[in-house]
Amino acid sequence: MGRSQQTFSKTEKEKKRLKKREDKRKKMEARKQDKEENGSAGIPIAYVDHNGNLTDTPPDPSLKVKVKAKNIEISIPKKEHDTEDFNPIRNGKVSFFNSSKGYGFILDKDTNEKYFAHVSGVLDDIIENDNVTFELEKGQRGMNAVKVKKV
Repeated sequence: MGRSQQTFSKTEKEKKRLKKREDKRKKMEARKQDKEENGSAGIPIAYVDHNGNLTDTPPDPSLKVKVKAKNIEISIPKKEHDTEDFNPIRNGKVSFFNSSKGYGFILDKDTNEKYFAHVSGVLDDIIENDNVTFELEKGQRGMNAVKVKKV
């Protein structure tokens, strides 16, 4: 006769499965008994009011806000520039300029940001601490100062 195929691990797994089933049955009975004692109908319903808050009472339909589909924007809203106030010419001060290497940096007076300036974008001869006017242009590594003129 052959040996039984029942191993220790199989019996342990069977015991765990039976215990889990028994625990589930006990929890179900406890919920039924709690429902009978307290009269609870089960899971409470949550509503969302007109402000977006969760409540246990239904919202008042008169406070509902109507939104038209054409007023919903799915993209980023476009910025509106005032063409009268927009001036591409900026004022600044040369914080560093090396004429032998052909580049330097200009500090913007309004935003206190430094911008790279190459000798090809400089119209006048400039040195450090000169007040200048310039325009900005997108470069490979950020914004560059171009059309730099001494004031």
